[in-house]
Parts: sequence; structure tokens; C-alpha cells
Amino acid sequence: MIWLAALVLAIWLGLVATGFWTCREADDNAPFAAPDVWPEVVAVVPARNEADVITRSIGSLLRQDYAGPFRVVLVDDNSEDGTGDQARALGGERLTVLSGAPLAAGWTGKLWAVHQGIIEAGVPRYLWLTDADIEHAPDTLTRLVGIAHGGNRRLVSFMALLSCLTWAEKWLVPAFIWFFMMLYPFNWINRPKSPISGAAGGCVLVEREALEAAGGIGAMRGALIDDCTLGALIKKQGPIWLGLTRRSVSIRPYANWREIGMMIARSAYAQLRYNPLMLVGTVLGLALMFGAPVWLALGAKGAVQVMGLIALGLMLGSYQPILGFYDRAPMRALALPLVALFYVSCTIYSAWAHYRGKGGMWKGRAQALDASGDISGA
Repeated sequence: MIWLAALVLAIWLGLVATGFWTCREADDNAPFAAPDVWPEVVAVVPARNEADVITRSIGSLLRQDYAGPFRVVLVDDNSEDGTGDQARALGGERLTVLSGAPLAAGWTGKLWAVHQGIIEAGVPRYLWLTDADIEHAPDTLTRLVGIAHGGNRRLVSFMALLSCLTWAEKWLVPAFIWFFMMLYPFNWINRPKSPISGAAGGCVLVEREALEAAGGIGAMRGALIDDCTLGALIKKQGPIWLGLTRRSVSIRPYANWREIGMMIARSAYAQLRYNPLMLVGTVLGLALMFGAPVWLALGAKGAVQVMGLIALGLMLGSYQPILGFYDRAPMRALALPLVALFYVSCTIYSAWAHYRGKGGMWKGRAQALDASGDISGA
């Protein structure tokens, strides 16, 4: 058993050493430089059945205090709840509302809408890709452009502050961000020479010419994890930056654990490239990472128990910064093994849904890759 304890301890020492957990990569800490002339930016917002939040999200874009030319293109992706009409009622010269064309074969719904919005945007210096359920502080765009200019970044992305008010959100949302940072360490992504890349789809500023050089949105038309796919494409063109923020806030609450589970399951198996061997490896790996430290710390003796306790301490300690960022009590870290079990269950469900032809279910569409490599349910 000492070999198991040594392996578990080595895993957690290695993870902690990466610094993924520190939460230091945040918009207020990033290099910022105001350009001499603020460049033109067009925000592109795909929206499908977002009537309950569209006024707040688009309203926050229209209230940006950005000093340069700026406008908003909303693409109503065949909504059935009056999303487009509510957006049009906001009016103003800054806002264009498009009625989206029927979903094209081989595209996910969101990216097809984004593609249409980019065409409408014309030739600005930057495109601001944001979701219809995100509300932005008035200085968000200024901060995005300043960070891009300050580090000559081709892409700047803010990880929106997720809702953390309901019982389920308080226990599960901080872990969602923590696991994301573990998979895509922000501090490594932000190193220009690092091969690690990623982005957060709720708030992405991307240089239009860099996007075109990368093949445009069409180069990732079938991606379910579109934000990280975009980050990988753009990092081949130059430096990118990803960090936490409180300026961009998700206004889409998750009422219960089921809603959060469906959000996770939408893309979990896609993250594993639809590979059953990777699924098995992931389940075993998470059991080793989150189950073994508890078992060793409570059930073993001597040196094995000591190593288990150290591993458990590293696990719980590395979770503290994200709990603090979301204003949650430090003791909530004690539930982390159970939270990890929930995420494992969501991943297994994601694979099960995929093989039933219901993978990537979102907004009434099943849009994961099927056996032939096409988008199912498109």
C-alpha cells in the first residue's frame, strides 16, 4: 500500500506545483495599456430562447463606456420565446438584431449563429464574442482591449463569474471552475511559449485578422467545447490570455443539481474525445486523486497514513482560493471528494447519452458527433 500512497502524494505534489489553483490570473492583475487610439470592436452575441435574460445582457453591452467605435450584433438563433423581439425593443444605433438562418449541416447551433454575426460585423480590429446570458460591467470592454494591447495578445478571455446562490450552486459551482483551471491552467495558458491553450466562451475578445488567419469560425464548426478550441486555434497565431473576473457575470442560475449536471454532461465526453478508454482512465484517475487520499488518511497507519494526510491536505488546501473567490466557507472543501464523485457521474452520463444519440444536448438540440463524424441532431 505504500506504493499507492506514494503515487497519490506524487500526483498532488505535482498538481500543486503547477500553480493552477492560486487564482492569481485575474483581470485586475493583468498587464494593461491604453492604446493611443481605441480600435473598433463589434460584439457578436448568439442567442436561442434567452427571453428571460436578453434585456439585461444586451443592455449591459449597450452601456459600455468604451472610448472607441463599438456596436453589437445579436443573432437570434431561431428562438421560440420572443428573444429577438425583446432585443429589438432596446433599439439604438449600436445594436443590430439578425434573424438567424436555419442550422447548417455540420455546425453546432452556437457556432453557426456566431458565424453569421461575424459576417455582419464587417472588418473591425476586434470581435467580442459573448453569450446572451452574461451581464458585463460598463468598463469590461475597455479592460479587455487594454489587456490585449498591454501584452500584444491576439485573444483575451474572462472566465465569467457564475451564479453561486442556490444550494446546488454553492456546493458545485466553485468546483466547476477549479476543475476547469486544473484542465486548462490559466498561468500556463498565459505564457506565450507554453503549448497549453484555452478560453472561456462567455467573454472572448479576439483579433479579427488572427481569427481569419486561423481559418475563421468555420475551422471549428463542429466543436462542442468551442471556447477552448478557439483558444487553441488563436494561440498558433500569437499570445493569448485567460483569467478570472467579476466584471462579467452569468445571469443564468442553476436551480438544482440536475441542471448543473446537464450543463456538465453536455461536453464532458467530448472533452474525452468520445474515447471509452479515456473514460475508464478518467474514472480511475479521479478515484485515485479524490478517493484514495481520504481512504489512506482515515484507514491506514504509519507512513502510509502520513502520506495520505499530506495528500488530503494538499487537495483541500488547493481548493481554498476558488472558495474564497466565490465567497464560500473554507470548510466546504471537506465535501470535495463527494463533489468529485458527482462530476464523475456526470461524465459517465455524458458518455451514455452520446451512445444513445443524445450527446451534447443543449437548447433542444443533440449536437455531439455521431459515429460517422457528423453533428447528430443538427
